[in-house]
Amino acid sequence: MWTQSSVFYLAIVATVSYLSASSAATDVQIRLVNPLESESTRCSGRVEIYHNNSWGMVCDYGWGINDAEVVCSQLDCGPAVNATQQLFFGQETGQIWLTDVSCSGTESSLTECKHRGFGTHSCGHYWDAGVICSGVPIRLAGSGSTQCSGRVEYYYKKRWGTVCDNGWDINDAEVVCRQLDCGPALKATRSAQFGEGTGDILLDNVACSGSESSLTECQHRGFGTHNCGHHQDAGVICSGIRLAGSQSPSSGRVEIYHKNSWGTVCDDGWDINDAQVVCRQLVYGTALAAPKEAHFGEGSGPIWFDDVACLGNERSITQCQLGDLRSSCRHHKDAGVICSGVAIRLAGSGSTQCSGRVEIAYNKTWGTVCDHNWDINDAEVVCRELNCGTALNATRSAHFGEGTGEIWLDDVSCSGSERSLTECQHREFGRHSCTHSKDAGVICSGVPVRLSGSTLCSGRVEIFYNNTWGTVCHDNWDINDAEVVCRELGCGTAQSAAASARFGEGSGSIWLDDVSCSGSERSLTECQHRGFGTHDCTHSKDAGVVCSVIFPKPRIFMNPANKVKWRSDLNITCSISPQSQQHLQGEFTLKQISGSFSQTKPSTTNSATFKILNVDFDKDGLYQCEYSHDSSISTSDSANLSVIVSLEWPRISVMSPNGGVVKVPEGAEIIKGYSFNFTCTTSVHYPGAVFFLIFSRSNMKYNMTSVNNSAYLSFPVADFEHDADYSCVYEITLPSRKITAQEARWIRAFVIYSRTPFLRYVFLPLILLLENIALHFYYKVSKKQKPAKKENAETDVSRAEEVHAEEEAAEEIE
Repeated sequence: MWTQSSVFYLAIVATVSYLSASSAATDVQIRLVNPLESESTRCSGRVEIYHNNSWGMVCDYGWGINDAEVVCSQLDCGPAVNATQQLFFGQETGQIWLTDVSCSGTESSLTECKHRGFGTHSCGHYWDAGVICSGVPIRLAGSGSTQCSGRVEYYYKKRWGTVCDNGWDINDAEVVCRQLDCGPALKATRSAQFGEGTGDILLDNVACSGSESSLTECQHRGFGTHNCGHHQDAGVICSGIRLAGSQSPSSGRVEIYHKNSWGTVCDDGWDINDAQVVCRQLVYGTALAAPKEAHFGEGSGPIWFDDVACLGNERSITQCQLGDLRSSCRHHKDAGVICSGVAIRLAGSGSTQCSGRVEIAYNKTWGTVCDHNWDINDAEVVCRELNCGTALNATRSAHFGEGTGEIWLDDVSCSGSERSLTECQHREFGRHSCTHSKDAGVICSGVPVRLSGSTLCSGRVEIFYNNTWGTVCHDNWDINDAEVVCRELGCGTAQSAAASARFGEGSGSIWLDDVSCSGSERSLTECQHRGFGTHDCTHSKDAGVVCSVIFPKPRIFMNPANKVKWRSDLNITCSISPQSQQHLQGEFTLKQISGSFSQTKPSTTNSATFKILNVDFDKDGLYQCEYSHDSSISTSDSANLSVIVSLEWPRISVMSPNGGVVKVPEGAEIIKGYSFNFTCTTSVHYPGAVFFLIFSRSNMKYNMTSVNNSAYLSFPVADFEHDADYSCVYEITLPSRKITAQEARWIRAFVIYSRTPFLRYVFLPLILLLENIALHFYYKVSKKQKPAKKENAETDVSRAEEVHAEEEAAEEIE
């Protein structure tokens, strides 16, 4: 007779055996082999399985597109194009491991599909199965997407899905661009810049170093695990350009990806301005030379462009004038570039185009700058190099968050007049005595443009270039150009585009002429123009604007940026554009949008700093700055402040007040019928925090009231339904979100009859066995006794009748 314990034991053994088999199956290697080397690719060929220390084939009996789909997915080769049969990729000798494979198409490994078992077949090598995969399990889609820019979508288990932008950065984009053969990454886009996708969100919290060959080689939360909506879909903008033929990554033959193919550029008219655009596009610093005549060797394939004519300020070579290809152009005239190799960018939490953690690219690797001796002169060089106006602040102590990877520069010392940060004195690349807690940053004015006139938002347009302010000529100046200026200054929309020095004649340089904006550019210098300093104007033709608001939109900066640790201090600075000293006798007000915090400070400068001490959870939320003067008020964009805590893992323990719990290596044994309780603890208590007890047999969470830093839940009587794995969860609920610590280490609770080994393993089974034997004999004896009892009963009835008859006869005689 099987007991509950023995059945439970067998169920565990069966489960362990199943898991071991599954694990073994998924560890089987797979490869594609194509004997025709000229046509072989990583993602097409005869399917081969590695089993029992030997490679073997798959028979094509029942082989179909679903089976091929699993192989392509397993090899990270995108969707299946064809499931080949009958020697499509040639005949081989050796083992045939699988036949009659039947997949649904969603399995993670071919060996998870149904088949007849390893080595069981009735096949010959004439029927070797193969696959042709698309080769790339990734694509770019969405509104405004191109071959090399768009919303990132990944192919997994027969479906396309998007990637969440949590933690999405330039390193992740670099991997995508390389995987698509689209050249270096220019930008990692977030917040569904290319429109919201549909369907699955397959990846979240992607963290690449930038050197991976595939996005799935990067760290992530697992396929389909996320806490995102499609409004957070990630995207990339790849350069679509590369340098070849040189050992240096920052110099080489220029090649452009066009019409699904890489091709070169003819050197007719090729000059330093063209090279400057290429170097900027590839984030390789400034152009040092524009070599011609196949200086880096002759390329192959198409020659895409000739007579390239760039002004030098374009963001991409495709924005330059491109002439028709001449028949005289051959690869002996391939154009090249030599770049400085060191580019600069601003990054980090709360960073913008003109404020953030300073990072430079050296040896094709991004790294940070240490804040030793970091000052406003160093920041001034960075702001000028990025064309971001003047320096407002040289931030220190990882104001914009800690970077990762290399720290390239330390002890930087600039005079303020250098063209590039790398021209300043420093300790040589890679030499430092720093950690990323000392990463340097800058806050630039962000407006290499100012207005000289009657108010902060109307006046003559002036541009800061080459360390000098200069004006803009009004040739072709229109409302679209004015719109860009007003937006860039935070002054609302354009009311008019002033011409003929309406706000007075300027002096010095005239930097821009023939400006032509679409109206959507972020900066006036992004618009088309004749090049800095190239003009046929006088100051009588200085251009101006009249914007819709009197005051520019204030800006808001947080230190630390956007995230502050619980109980630490916070500085929030409100500022307005410093291009003029007019109308600054006003007030700044800092307001918490979703809370009650509000402070006001008068200002005689362009900024005010608010200090919040010992920040608690009630300061979590959105903030805005207001600038007011007389009856006019201007409000900044909102900035989010997250109060963060590093919640430790809670600890879990189990005990019994009456001695019913004993710890064992696997967990704890609880004697059936005894009371027991679980206790969850942490070393630090946060206001409003609660514990939850969770266990493996249910999706329910038991709320445990926290007293100081611990809580417990009591079970009065242990029964077999309590046999499970248990853990604790610690959670803090804020007005805007919840913060949850990682689950405590799971503890296994075994509910048993008795702790004594003799009773558990000998006496109780023996009692059950004797009980079964006794019951068996009882039923057997009872069955035999039933006929005898019936016969005796009938005999007793007959004897009684005879006695009764004799008594009646005696009475008659008398």
